Amino acid sequence: MDVVVYSKDFCPYCTKATHLLDSLEIKYEVKKIGVDVTREQLLEVAPNARTAPQIVINNNVIGGYEQLVSYIEDTGFNGTGNSLS
Repeated sequence: MDVVVYSKDFCPYCTKATHLLDSLEIKYEVKKIGVDVTREQLLEVAPNARTAPQIVINNNVIGGYEQLVSYIEDTGFNGTGNSLS
């Protein structure tokens, strides 16, 4: 399972997203915009990205924090490919 969180400093939703993933014990990689990747590199991965964070799971762009919450609720995603229930 490959989870990447594209984030930036002082971003409350970036922090909420990583805390949610931590609470579910889902392993992820953080890539800081402007440090690890450029904005242009982010837009290659997530062309419609307009906000941070941008979460990518198995090369599928999920979107921001709210979309991550919906994705987890809808799929039961737990990072192992198994449902949470």
